[in-house]
Amino acid sequence: MDVLKSYKLHTKNRDQMIDITAQVEDSIQEYGCKEGTAVIYCPHTTAGITINENADPDVKTDMIRRFDEVYPWFDEKDRHAEGNTAAHMKASTVGSSQHVIITGGRLLLGTWQGVYFCEFDGPRTRTFYVKVQADGQEIS
Repeated sequence: MDVLKSYKLHTKNRDQMIDITAQVEDSIQEYGCKEGTAVIYCPHTTAGITINENADPDVKTDMIRRFDEVYPWFDEKDRHAEGNTAAHMKASTVGSSQHVIITGGRLLLGTWQGVYFCEFDGPRTRTFYVKVQADGQEIS
């Protein structure tokens, strides 16, 4: 059996990376899944989900800065009426979802890895989903 849980979060900046690892882990614990997969999904076109280092906060700062260098917010050639083409480009680059193996009731992440919600057009109220898929077991 699979279960789906939604989460709301409020971003504070135009570009922001928010560590959501604890919420994903909470979903796994809540449903008692020991072995399986977690799918973390973002239903927004100007935000995404990634896995990256969660030990040094400068990684998030550097990533946002480098995204801004590659996709500047203002470009006179952009035609999108909302003026947020850069946010769409960043979200497409990061992607809208991640799949993570669950083993022993925990996410199988590397020592320095965390799951991040990436905001590229904030501040906003956003939603992300976690689907816990158990391998051959019932989850409550």
